[in-house]
Amino acid sequence: MPGGRLTQQDRRRIATGLAEGLGYGEIARGLGRPTSTVTREIARNGGPSGYQAERAQRATARRSRRSRTAPDPRPTAPAPGGTDRDPAAAGEFADQLAELLVHVGMPRMVARVLGCLYVTDEGSLTSGDLVQRLQVSPAAVSKAIGYLEGQALVRRERDDRQRRERYVIDGDIWYRALLASAERNAMLAGITRRGAELLGPSTPAGARMDDASALLERIGQDIVRSVRQWYEERGPVPS
Repeated sequence: MPGGRLTQQDRRRIATGLAEGLGYGEIARGLGRPTSTVTREIARNGGPSGYQAERAQRATARRSRRSRTAPDPRPTAPAPGGTDRDPAAAGEFADQLAELLVHVGMPRMVARVLGCLYVTDEGSLTSGDLVQRLQVSPAAVSKAIGYLEGQALVRRERDDRQRRERYVIDGDIWYRALLASAERNAMLAGITRRGAELLGPSTPAGARMDDASALLERIGQDIVRSVRQWYEERGPVPS
């Protein structure tokens, strides 16, 4: 039923829709479900090219059994600041966010760490916190943090009182990440421009490079203009 758990018949209809080349929104409308439900279901069960209804049904049953028998590693106390949100619901949302990030190309462990950080009010956790919440090894957390640092999504902060590092996610992370993306586009635009000059703009290869350079440069400029406009409308642009 709409709003409840997906049934095996729902999953078969999802698999059929994917085989017919339907979009996620169209499949969701056929089921009477939110598009996010279908997107999450496909992302966590092999993606659009590997989704199989029976396998997805079995995997869901296994996850359901584990959730009933395994202790929840996430804290069960109310969040600081007097909020009374349901910790289990917050954890489930973090998992859903991670699945969507995986769907758009982010490595799974990186997505899980980012999702876990993103739902904390403090916006920071230690390696030990992440290990406990995600039930993974310190090495896996360290590798994921390194990736996120490279994307300007997370920074390290020394906690001298406890003599350990905290990993911090700031309110302007998407601003910084988008500017980093624009910088990468500018670098790609520069090298493709050099390629066009080297190969000659009148040749097919040179023309291909020239078009790529113009596109990448335009996209980078649009990103910078859009994010700056957004923050100017909301308040001071981050330094």
